[in-house]
Amino acid sequence: MEMRDIDNLPKNAANYTALTPLWFLERAATVHPARKAVVHGSRTFTWLQTYQRCRRLASALSNLSVGFGSTVAVIAPNVPAAYEAHFGIPMSGAVINPVNIRLNASTVAFLLGHSQSAVVIVDQEFFTLAEDSLKIMKEKSQGNFKPPLLVVVADESCDPKTLRYALGQGAIEYEKFLESGDPEFSWKPPQDEWQSIALNYTSGTTASPKGVVLHHRGAYLMSLSNPLIWGMNEGVIYLWTLPMFHCNGWCFTWALAALCGTNLCLRQVTAKGVYSAIAKYGVTHFCAAPVVLNSIVNAPSEDTILPLPHVVHVMTAGAAPPSAVLFAMSQKGFRVTHTYGLSETYGPSTVCAWKPEWDSLPPETQARLNARQGVRYIGLEGLDVISSQTGEPVATDGKTIGEIVMRGNLVMKGYLKNPKANEETFANGWFHSGDLGVKHPDGYIEIKDRSKDIIISGGENISSVEVENSLYLHPAVLEASVVARADERWGESPCAFVTLKPGVADKSKEQELSEGIMQFCRSKMPAYWVPKSVVFGPLPKTATGKIQKHILRGKAKELGPVKLSKL
Repeated sequence: MEMRDIDNLPKNAANYTALTPLWFLERAATVHPARKAVVHGSRTFTWLQTYQRCRRLASALSNLSVGFGSTVAVIAPNVPAAYEAHFGIPMSGAVINPVNIRLNASTVAFLLGHSQSAVVIVDQEFFTLAEDSLKIMKEKSQGNFKPPLLVVVADESCDPKTLRYALGQGAIEYEKFLESGDPEFSWKPPQDEWQSIALNYTSGTTASPKGVVLHHRGAYLMSLSNPLIWGMNEGVIYLWTLPMFHCNGWCFTWALAALCGTNLCLRQVTAKGVYSAIAKYGVTHFCAAPVVLNSIVNAPSEDTILPLPHVVHVMTAGAAPPSAVLFAMSQKGFRVTHTYGLSETYGPSTVCAWKPEWDSLPPETQARLNARQGVRYIGLEGLDVISSQTGEPVATDGKTIGEIVMRGNLVMKGYLKNPKANEETFANGWFHSGDLGVKHPDGYIEIKDRSKDIIISGGENISSVEVENSLYLHPAVLEASVVARADERWGESPCAFVTLKPGVADKSKEQELSEGIMQFCRSKMPAYWVPKSVVFGPLPKTATGKIQKHILRGKAKELGPVKLSKL
């Protein structure tokens, strides 16, 4: 039977337009042109200036024929240029590819090549990382390499020698690049809200990271869902402790323009810096992984400013926060909202929604309830925990484990150039997170394990498989398996279980060999991927020869957490 609406009125230019968060910036510049938009050290930009700078960036890119179908990479910490890139790049029609500054050159080379980035905007401190990555790309290209345009961002807090070096290598200074653009550039919104706005690479368990493609519609919906979920008001003072390269700063880059708030850029995150910003600028909100919260609650008294002058709202995600940390944060006057999500879901897409009836419960009970991953975001249409055998929802008993799955407008378009992974991750009409959890009687979900053996260190993913692959390259290593070990500073860190080749070393040389293996790893991978502990001995295996990681995880737990240095 044909379904008919009550009318046959068509869409037209007056009543329908593609959803995009880019309009938020134009509105902020119109409503609050003189309000502080971005603050970084001694530099301050108003919303009108930020809008003009973003239009200049879009214009400068367009002058180079960088637009629809192009990708622009950004390798930078939380500085104004990284914020401006989230508007200026998509205003040109191109896609922003924010790169994790903690990655090594070979990984960055893969990202730049896979994304075919036409321009690389790089902070001066990380110019050599970009340069080394391009050298690797050139070596692998067999004479067909066309280097992207390099734009270097100067920062007064950095050594001027690194900027001079970058300019000497032919890079264009960011401010000079902006000058080539028109502050009144007539940018065009996307014709289709399905058009890509961002490309974020996520660590997987395979050799190559996967490129998560996000669209304007999802970015728009997440930018409005976040403030609603968090109760953010117009004019918030937001501190950038969360890297903007993490899921586009969980879409708060765009949300802050919708709220006409103020972005406080924090180049390096320290507990002292957080407390100082709260006291100096009146910070109302910031996001952080549990490892950052841990550093805040355990900061020495000389680094803190307590009691807090006002309630400060904190959103945490990236790993399940220990209830003890949530309790300690609340005792200091922070109001923590616990969320959960992935790069594939525009950042946080579930929230442990607070219930008024919890207010009368003991603080420890409140913290335990708040440690759950919760319920779906306003902008997410489907969330469930399903059986890996039947595909049916698990019992809401808080005990039966299944896989967390999602569906709706806050799910990515897919992985770039990876049809096999897309087929697997979108099986049966759900996005499969790979995370294992339970559903409680009140409908709140809680993560219990990770099916992909991803280690989360400081809120960042580490692939145990990739660390193992590097360990196998060491001449003394016969077998290796890597699992997460509790870490007082980072939440989790890699723990390597290693079987040595016969005759390599005796017990007395293990400490020396352990240090040598860590040093070897530093030359092969990002510093935060390097195992913080190495345990020697035979690896437990099944009858078919498969290493039993669950036993190793138990051993890592027995070792206790890696202690925080007292230095």
